[in-house]
Amino acid sequence: MSKNPANIAILGASGYTGAELVRLLSRHPDVRIAAVTADRKAGEDYGSVFPHLAGLGLPALVSIDQLKWDQYDLIFCGLPHGTTQEVIAAIPRNKKVVDLSADFRLRDLAAYEKWYGHAHRAPELQSEAVFGLTEFYRKEITRARLVACPGCYPTSALLPLVPLLSQKMIETGYIIVDSKSGVSGAGRALKEGSLFSEVSEAIHAYGVANHRHMSELDQELSLAAGAPVLASFTPHLVPMNRGILSTIYVQLAGGNTASDIHAALAGRYAAEPFVRVLPIGEVPATRHVRGTNFALIGVVADRRPGRAIIVSVIDNLVKGASGQGVQNMNLMLGLDETAGLMQEAIFP
Repeated sequence: MSKNPANIAILGASGYTGAELVRLLSRHPDVRIAAVTADRKAGEDYGSVFPHLAGLGLPALVSIDQLKWDQYDLIFCGLPHGTTQEVIAAIPRNKKVVDLSADFRLRDLAAYEKWYGHAHRAPELQSEAVFGLTEFYRKEITRARLVACPGCYPTSALLPLVPLLSQKMIETGYIIVDSKSGVSGAGRALKEGSLFSEVSEAIHAYGVANHRHMSELDQELSLAAGAPVLASFTPHLVPMNRGILSTIYVQLAGGNTASDIHAALAGRYAAEPFVRVLPIGEVPATRHVRGTNFALIGVVADRRPGRAIIVSVIDNLVKGASGQGVQNMNLMLGLDETAGLMQEAIFP
């Protein structure tokens, strides 16, 4: 570890994303986990909440009101949406924050109110929040105080779609995103729909035509295209612990072929450490990224002329949440962007 590691606090450390932050940061060479918070589990030893992370010498879980903000160089917020705005508003403005909730992702306050059912509670901070899709906002993230990490579904879809829309290689009026996610995306809190007998041996769509992540897709796809874009998006829950696979159907524009968009994506991501474009015709699987911060993208020509199929996979808890958060933290603290994140996939 560095002689002068940055002190990190993790708010909401008893959830899945909080545990992933602890897992990743516990071996990070340049940071120290100085505080971990929980609500109902305050006062408990971290190893009793997550036995697989016992023995790391972590501080005990505490409540947020026990923290002294001046002791931390950067704070991660892994709290449920709707609870983070007031917490971050109370953090001194000289402290860097990476938010993993949805509370600061949407630039339009009216859009936030529409999709999340209440007015934004820290509108004065929204204007300084940077959307944390690292591969597209790297410069802004490096200078930012507050970074709002994207949702897991949008991350999987935006990585392949943003370059193609910005280069006008696909039609804006025909984009279909069909996504499948592991159950950990629903969080660790007890919910009937997440019980083993509810999700085992089945797959089901949910949030059909009204999932909140549509708002992030609308925002970022429209920015990339320079015109309004409304993609069709349907998420599905599948009986696995982690991972997202998005199958994306696009209509090619300007005489482009599947080979052309494949070449464009391969060129765009050639120098990116965490995005890999497979040879044309090959498609990835969620097991290829399990436990990693990598995103894999495959492109296949549809049998229908003028269309292509893109398959994008990420680990929803890593590149879709905590890993992307650490990637952004590295930039905000002036560290190597890949520090603590170069784990290969766990297989089988």
